[in-house]
Amino acid sequence: MPTTAPDPTPGPSTARRTNAIAAAAFVVGGSLFAIGPALAQADVGGPRFVAIVYMVGGVFFSTGGYSSVLLAINAPHRRRDGTWARGPWRWWAREPGNLDYLAAAVLFSGTLVFAVNLVDSLLGHLTPTQEDRLVWSPNIIGCCLFLISGQLAMVDISGSWWRIRAEGLGWWVVFVNQVGSVLFMVAAVASFVRADGDMIAVAIANWGTLAGALCFAVGGVMQFFESPVEA
Repeated sequence: MPTTAPDPTPGPSTARRTNAIAAAAFVVGGSLFAIGPALAQADVGGPRFVAIVYMVGGVFFSTGGYSSVLLAINAPHRRRDGTWARGPWRWWAREPGNLDYLAAAVLFSGTLVFAVNLVDSLLGHLTPTQEDRLVWSPNIIGCCLFLISGQLAMVDISGSWWRIRAEGLGWWVVFVNQVGSVLFMVAAVASFVRADGDMIAVAIANWGTLAGALCFAVGGVMQFFESPVEA
């Protein structure tokens, strides 16, 4: 008997599962990134243990970033007749004209750059110059990518560089995450290591990272309640 081939077109449940994975990853990753600086500020566990906590959090951040890319490239598209259609599931794509995709791709790139920073932080016994080159520089680059991603997402969801659209949950997710990116940047600047081996401002670096991470964790919680675009 002839059998019907499985439909490769992703259904709404697939989008919801991917959205849930992204949200959960940001919640866990943000929580670990908040625990890391709290341990460092309290001088608990030592630098290597704190670096491992950050590393595990970075894995979840990258998972959330890639899941966001999947959501962007597999979202339904509008046909010429005004109806909506879904295409076959894709694991990667290049869509430079899609702001949602650009925001997700830049965010994912930022998490990969952060991974370099996190791996280098495990090396230990670095000179101030090596610390700034191997740890601080990737951190700054990653923060810049997060800020660019947040701005692209803000334009995509509000339709303008400056428009405030606070009535939708999606806008609040983007806004809270962008606040987190700003706090990450403040913390990164404060973590620059001077020639004497001390950071510019250790407390600002720790508390800024903690507050920024909590923003991403809160954004992840809100994302659980935001339905992905469905046909």
